[in-house]
Amino acid sequence: MVLAQLGGSISRALQQMSNATIIDEKVLNDCLNEITRALLQSDVQFKLVRDMQTNIKKIVNLDDLAAGHNKRKIIQQAVFNELCTILDPGKPAFIPKKGKPSVVMFVGLQGSGKTTTCTKYAYYHQKKGYKPALVCADTFRAGAFDQLKQNATKAKIPFYGSYTESDPVRIAVEGVERFKKENCDLIIVDTSGRHKQEAALFEEMRQVSEATKPDLVLFVMDSSIGQAAFDQAQAFKQSVPVGAVIVTKMDGHAKGGGALSAVAATKSPVIFIGTGEHMDEFEIFDVKPFVSRLLGMGDWSGFMDKIQEVVPMDQQPELLQKLSEGNFTLRIMYEQFQNILKMGPIGQVFSMLPGFSQELMPKGQEKESQTKIKRYMTMMDSMTNEELDSSNPKIMNESRIIRIARGCGRPIRDVMDMLEEYKRLAKVWSKMKGLKIPKKGDMSALSRNMNAQHMSKVLPPQMLKQIGGMGGLQSLMKQMGSSKDMMGMFGGGDK
Repeated sequence: MVLAQLGGSISRALQQMSNATIIDEKVLNDCLNEITRALLQSDVQFKLVRDMQTNIKKIVNLDDLAAGHNKRKIIQQAVFNELCTILDPGKPAFIPKKGKPSVVMFVGLQGSGKTTTCTKYAYYHQKKGYKPALVCADTFRAGAFDQLKQNATKAKIPFYGSYTESDPVRIAVEGVERFKKENCDLIIVDTSGRHKQEAALFEEMRQVSEATKPDLVLFVMDSSIGQAAFDQAQAFKQSVPVGAVIVTKMDGHAKGGGALSAVAATKSPVIFIGTGEHMDEFEIFDVKPFVSRLLGMGDWSGFMDKIQEVVPMDQQPELLQKLSEGNFTLRIMYEQFQNILKMGPIGQVFSMLPGFSQELMPKGQEKESQTKIKRYMTMMDSMTNEELDSSNPKIMNESRIIRIARGCGRPIRDVMDMLEEYKRLAKVWSKMKGLKIPKKGDMSALSRNMNAQHMSKVLPPQMLKQIGGMGGLQSLMKQMGSSKDMMGMFGGGDK
């Protein structure tokens, strides 16, 4: 993902500045020049980048800062704030309510990935407990209904369309009425696209909008157009009341930064970004956590949300109890590997951890890591209950290892590697011993009881160093401006 390169370049610039013995004008200029170069390469508008550089220099006046000030932190904070300003239109988007029918209409040019994005959007909300449905009102493109039908069937989402009716307005109205009767609370209408902005497209969109009265009009846009996104978003906003934007194909275009900043300039909030073809390669776009991940500062709230998605509520107290006892078995490792695979693309999940740069896991290595996890699980399938439930690694003698290798058809060396991974994770797990477990036993309440001491033990030393040691850890969530709950996780909240 090209934004990973941008994040890596900015992180490196900040890291080089942090490594400098004295922060003087030259070090600051070198850091800002590196960040400027990275943003321009990602196609962010020159004026925005120039203004950002000027604003940071105004905030970070090295002559005015007293000797006691932490100049590194002030510079990092200024970079964080200015990047947020570039990407934040300052306007929230409509959020559908569960149990109450909401109509969301998708618009965009042909080839922007609109139909695929409709299904991703429905699938995302389905996992959150909504009851979505899809309506294909695209009668312009041959095969549009077939594509939507195929996607919806795969995701087990109800759909409506017609092979014979040519009036998109009629199909849209019939579909919306049908799914309202079926008590669906998120009805998604996919409309026609064209190869370019033309009167016929805008007229059709306007008619469908008037007939279905959507609660939200979502504009889907291909990130490869870069700064031209501004004109395109403006043109659509003038025809239909665009309430939010989804930017697609963010997995391979150098112009991704340009598209995001251009859309923000139209005062349209970007709510999701598409990062690949698969159903789960779809990320919620929230400016502060996004910039935080871009700078390698992580997104703990997003990470905790992911965990809550894959660990059922009734299993959370049991998992947290095991965490506090510090006893880590191979069965627990197996269960956690299952959870990781359910979370979605590994690179996306890891980028939520502080100090992790997405550059550390290029696209190819994600698949490699996923394959390795599945391979380890296959080996554990060849183990006895006694072996899986023991927290004593000495139980795994030579004859057991040979038997497991034969059972799963893997070399003995692979089984040894898996056991080494188990020992490494057991060491990390043991450091969480004594963690105070909330009475409710849910993951979100856990954040209030975790402090910087616990987190500093768990984070790898290089990660801890990258986010500025214990002090950086405590101020991390404060810098993100997140809730007191999440600040409490790092020992920075109100007592």
